[in-house]
Amino acid sequence: METDCSTPDTTAPVAAAPLPVGTRLLHIGPHKTGTTSIQGALFAAKDAMAAHGVDFPAHSRHPMEAALAVCGRPGMMGDTRPAERHWRRLLDAVHATGGRTSLVSSEFFADAPDDETVARITGDLGRDRVHVLVTLRPLAKIMPSQWQQYVQNGLRMGYEDWLDHMLRRAPYEKPNPSFWRRHRHDRLVERWTRVVGAGNITVVVVDDRDRDGLMRVFESLLGLPGGLLAEVPDTANRSLTLAETEMLRLLNVEFRGNGLPDEIYSKLVRNGAVPRLKNACRPPSDDVRISTPVWALEAAGAIGAEMAGRIGALGVRVIGDPALLSAVPSPARSGTAPAVPRIDPEAAAQALYGALAAAAAEPARDAGIRSVQRTPSGELVRVLGHRALRRLRRT
Repeated sequence: METDCSTPDTTAPVAAAPLPVGTRLLHIGPHKTGTTSIQGALFAAKDAMAAHGVDFPAHSRHPMEAALAVCGRPGMMGDTRPAERHWRRLLDAVHATGGRTSLVSSEFFADAPDDETVARITGDLGRDRVHVLVTLRPLAKIMPSQWQQYVQNGLRMGYEDWLDHMLRRAPYEKPNPSFWRRHRHDRLVERWTRVVGAGNITVVVVDDRDRDGLMRVFESLLGLPGGLLAEVPDTANRSLTLAETEMLRLLNVEFRGNGLPDEIYSKLVRNGAVPRLKNACRPPSDDVRISTPVWALEAAGAIGAEMAGRIGALGVRVIGDPALLSAVPSPARSGTAPAVPRIDPEAAAQALYGALAAAAAEPARDAGIRSVQRTPSGELVRVLGHRALRRLRRT
């Protein structure tokens, strides 16, 4: 996706007044706003932060299960549903920090569906000490990243078709009802403001041209020395290229079409092939990226401008330039033939190896489950025949 924006340069760092000592800072994302990068930096610096009176009480970089559990979300495709014990474990760690400043970060808190859930989250953490931090990016930049993330969780719909559903087909809830719950940012901020009050919310507009800007904002809010937080390369959550995403999307079509268990997808694809593809392959700069059509960019810019205006009227603290929320990338030059996305053989090999390595690393939990290779052909024919009949009946 193109990254040149039409707004003037506003990359000068913005100083943020530190929050009171003892604050419990709750970073709720939403998705695709620099969350992976900042969580990796915070987790890597947790010991250094503790020396300055700031605790990162989560037991991992991202307490995803805890956030999913308290928000009543089922989790990722094929994963075990998060339980109340995950939320309670995080709460125990937060309360163990006592009167010190602490920080919890998960973009899945943005999935809180209603005021009651928001009230429970903040109440459990200690309502009088919670300060909510929301990080935002332009919708035009979020859309391609969020689409390919949905593909990594089993989505089979192509990008332009998905955009059509999200932007043109009311009530804009299919195939991913979570998209606008997360990314109608004005309603997200308003939902949390109704519970905690405007004075307890800070909105940070992320400027992608200032690579370290978000790190510096977190340092300022937490009263940490400048430069203490730094990006951790291992947690760089690079987006897939168009060819990589299309390869995965077509795999999703085959996977669903053949009725394989979701648990297989979780283990072999999302936690096997995809991370291997991301970590082992660095696509060249001229590789074909996911490109958003002009009509969708214009729609995103208009929605972004509306959201910026409504957030500004809520009275919350805003750090950064709200005009960036309506910024749109420059469209591709007309008159040039679109490049054809082609999967790199190296990328395909690494993805396949990642799936094989995941399968080898975790033997079947049920010793009675046999592999396809060890199942007699007659039994395989009977099983496949029954599956075919079921599919025909459904049709």
